[in-house]
Amino acid sequence: MILLRHGQSEFNLHFTATRQDPGITDPALTPLGRTQAEEAAAALRQERLVRMVVSPYTRTLQTAAPIAGALGLAPEVVPLVRERFAFTCDVGSPASVLAQSWPQHDFADLEEVWWPPERESEAALQRRARAFRDAVRERADWQETLVVTHWGFILALTGQSVANGQWLRWDQATPLPRRIVWTH
Repeated sequence: MILLRHGQSEFNLHFTATRQDPGITDPALTPLGRTQAEEAAAALRQERLVRMVVSPYTRTLQTAAPIAGALGLAPEVVPLVRERFAFTCDVGSPASVLAQSWPQHDFADLEEVWWPPERESEAALQRRARAFRDAVRERADWQETLVVTHWGFILALTGQSVANGQWLRWDQATPLPRRIVWTH
């Protein structure tokens, strides 16, 4: 399986510069983020992928768009792989708004408000990562799956911090990290 962190978002740009939450809900990609998504699409053409799972945030949907086009994959929108709810950027767009913005995607199974109502604990994120790993075990195509997701979710699965637009391979048999070091 390949885990890809979305391209740079407007939140990432401001937070990296100031280390303060700029108060942007469901931020879009920056021009650099769009370039990172295009570069990921070009690099992933070399991979044998049959499935793409995408978090419902705008930044992940925008990152997935050029990949979907390059690989001919229809993104499956799965809230289980969303970011840890800790900042303003982790407030998403309602399912009805996403469906209008992305009519080519299926949001029928997505609740209107699909993000948590309050800050998500590390333990809750780790439970979600475990649930994802357990679900992946049931799929025969897990090795040919791309997951377009977020820094916190990748950290919970792998213990590794990845940059915007960076991807890594992950084996679902690998134990989840016992302790996560939050440096974001």
